[in-house]
Amino acid sequence: MQIDIDKIAYILQVAKTIAVVGLSPKPERPSYRVAEYLLHQGYNIIPVNPGHPEILGRKSYPSLFDIPEPVDIVDIFRRSESVSPIVRAAVQIQAQYIWMQEGVEHEEAAAIARQHDVMVIQNLCLKKMHYLCAAKGLL
Repeated sequence: MQIDIDKIAYILQVAKTIAVVGLSPKPERPSYRVAEYLLHQGYNIIPVNPGHPEILGRKSYPSLFDIPEPVDIVDIFRRSESVSPIVRAAVQIQAQYIWMQEGVEHEEAAAIARQHDVMVIQNLCLKKMHYLCAAKGLL
């Protein structure tokens, strides 16, 4: 898969609010480490996990529909087979971008998002891409 690093850098520059679906409260989990890193980079991180009222000191929401503010990126830490309803919700809340983390891909759901002019990134780590863009001086 070809990565357009300039497009990734653009997304990371314009996006300010990231809803992290499937964010774990456990520091050893990748979702926690990614969200913590992005929080320290100045992004507004919104946890989406119905099992926890707060993660990383931030109020957690049971679903994307419960978030009371606009979301730029919906970052998905769920199994590929669970992605479709999340993508549909992201489209409904008018998120600008859908980001599926490493190991997460769902082409049918991605196609639905693209039909609604929502850009989709699949099978890439948001933290790694931010770090790479920063290292290249693109952020």
